[in-house]
Amino acid sequence: MPTLFTRIIDGEIPGRFVWADDRAVVLLTIAPITAGHALVVPRAEVEQLTDAPDDLLAHLSVVAKTVGLAQRAAWDAPRAALLVAGFEIPHLHLHVLPAWDESSLSFANARSDVPPAELDEAAERLRDALRAAGHGAHVPADLTSPAL
Repeated sequence: MPTLFTRIIDGEIPGRFVWADDRAVVLLTIAPITAGHALVVPRAEVEQLTDAPDDLLAHLSVVAKTVGLAQRAAWDAPRAALLVAGFEIPHLHLHVLPAWDESSLSFANARSDVPPAELDEAAERLRDALRAAGHGAHVPADLTSPAL
């Protein structure tokens, strides 16, 4: 049975995509801790961090760094945070988010009440920052599709 993330990547469930390449996608979470909170997800169904081949994990880390730099620019954040939890979905994903303090690192502060228009605006803001940083080739043409 495909994971939730595979179903999103395959277009069965909607997602807000800000990055796509042949190995990974980045989409905004529907329960952000801070505005712009994104998930770096491998296209391959890898259950958890320790199951990932080293080359895939290295690629995901570089993508996370690139997204973090764009988040810092887009939200004028002093830091970009990287969290790996993965208990809720058995498909590896890295949480990357603009951070201002330690509360920016707590899933207890995740919001499930963010209006769709606000999530769309955050996605476009991050997509614009990625383009401005020279990564337009990896920004999908359509917010709702992981295809380039």
